[in-house]
Amino acid sequence: MAKDFLGYERMLQEALRGVVREALSKVAASGFPPGHHFYITFRSDDPGVEIPDFLRAQYPHEMTIVIQYQYSGLEVGAESFSVSLSFNKMPCTLTVPFASLVRFADPSVDFGLQLAASPPVGPVAVPADGASDSSNAGGDAGGTPKPAKSGESKHLSGAAPPSENEESSAKVVTLDSFRKS
Repeated sequence: MAKDFLGYERMLQEALRGVVREALSKVAASGFPPGHHFYITFRSDDPGVEIPDFLRAQYPHEMTIVIQYQYSGLEVGAESFSVSLSFNKMPCTLTVPFASLVRFADPSVDFGLQLAASPPVGPVAVPADGASDSSNAGGDAGGTPKPAKSGESKHLSGAAPPSENEESSAKVVTLDSFRKS
């Protein structure tokens, strides 16, 4: 088993989260380009996640939000972002650390990222045969996110969830495609 003394897995996860941070920063500064919108899935039980108690009770482990038409106060920091969304006609502010992200998608351009369930804090050992001992965080063998189980995670906002075509055609970047076979 070869050891990754440089921490490539950690570096890659930080870079992927940087893509999300930059996309959110651009939208916070100038709004969405025509047709764009984001689906963001995060672990709702992670430290630093700030959501109202009724949402935490409804989505105790994972939650997906849609940022499209009805949002305000999008603020992006180095470690987290916050946004105000309406749930049952009640405005709520959510704060989500980037380390809590599980998936990010912009279906308008068939772009998606599958992030590690938990970003490694140091070097990660990878078997010499290239097999990964990390789970696919809800995805299939090809790295495509699976639909959430009932009650586990739902798309929340005034927007409709993506059609099956949108979900299945999104390009998801996973680490497995870069590993040796």
